[in-house]
Amino acid sequence: MQLVKSNRDTLLRPLQIVSGIVERRHTMPILANILIRKDGANVSFLSTDTEVQITTHADIGSGADVTGTTVAARKLLDILRALPESGDVTMTLLNKRLTVQSGKSRFALQTLAAEEFPTVSVADTHNASVTLPQKTLKHLFNMVHFAMAQQDIRYYLNGLLLVLDGNNVIAVATDGHRLAFAQVATEQQFERQEVIIPRKTIIELQRLLEESDDPVQLDIAASQVKLTFADIELVSKLVEGKFPDYTRVIPKGYKNDFTISREALLRSLQRAAIMTSDKFKGVRCMISPGSMKISSTNADQEEAVEELEIDYGGDSLDIGFNVTYLLDVLNNLKCDQVNISLGDSNSSALMSIPENGDFKYVVMPMRI
Repeated sequence: MQLVKSNRDTLLRPLQIVSGIVERRHTMPILANILIRKDGANVSFLSTDTEVQITTHADIGSGADVTGTTVAARKLLDILRALPESGDVTMTLLNKRLTVQSGKSRFALQTLAAEEFPTVSVADTHNASVTLPQKTLKHLFNMVHFAMAQQDIRYYLNGLLLVLDGNNVIAVATDGHRLAFAQVATEQQFERQEVIIPRKTIIELQRLLEESDDPVQLDIAASQVKLTFADIELVSKLVEGKFPDYTRVIPKGYKNDFTISREALLRSLQRAAIMTSDKFKGVRCMISPGSMKISSTNADQEEAVEELEIDYGGDSLDIGFNVTYLLDVLNNLKCDQVNISLGDSNSSALMSIPENGDFKYVVMPMRI
């Protein structure tokens, strides 16, 4: 039975969309497969790791039959990528084998029954819904994603806190050493709602969301979130747990602050980082009226010193930071200038964008 007849690129796109979350090694071998369902001309492609599920559609079906199967995602993707770009591809299902044919190339793949494929059940009711342009949601995630924890024992940090509050959509991420906060205003009004979206889901959404004004609808249920955009539906479980109160972490009322060129600070920190050791990434910042001196040393008694002129008339401070945390935020921002606010040598630093209250980055000091 012929499932699909299409050109190679039209078939490759839906496979690339769904195959990002497929894990090569899994306790359930069928999860290395994708579920292909055909209903007449409409063909749906679905993948899941039981936590996240992605579905997309394409009108590339051949014949009026209704059928389905599952096949190894990576193998099918590798085959299609290796085929000539402009070639036509047919996929035929016969005797539990999927045959992929293009020109004089032919591949026969093992399949597993569609009925055995575990799909995530989608919630019927939602507590809240929000619609944003894709580029707005992508920008929101991009502003904070680097501060998410990785494999932290405090599992609620291995994700991103999404908050609906008033007419704002807020994203917050922290690993306990630094915290990133970003918000966008919408024309919608929300009752306050907080959910933690897993790290893997955020990374996948950054890959799938486009820099376009096309809408993405986000539906929040009790234990899952569903995002619908273009011809893609992504359903993800939420992380249970209590996220730290970010409003208490973000400092207020610091009197020592200055604005500096993002590029100049980034380049100085990159040079100073060369002299740090792999285990100890500390740099020392000595701030005094008109000057910011950055220094780093290592176990071999080697040293780097950078000096920057700043428009500053506050207290003299000597404070240490993990240079990686500073580089992460400076690399991620696209603005020309950054504002840095400091309390004392033992207080966290607040970085923000001048004349813009929608982004804040807090980084804890370290002893040097």
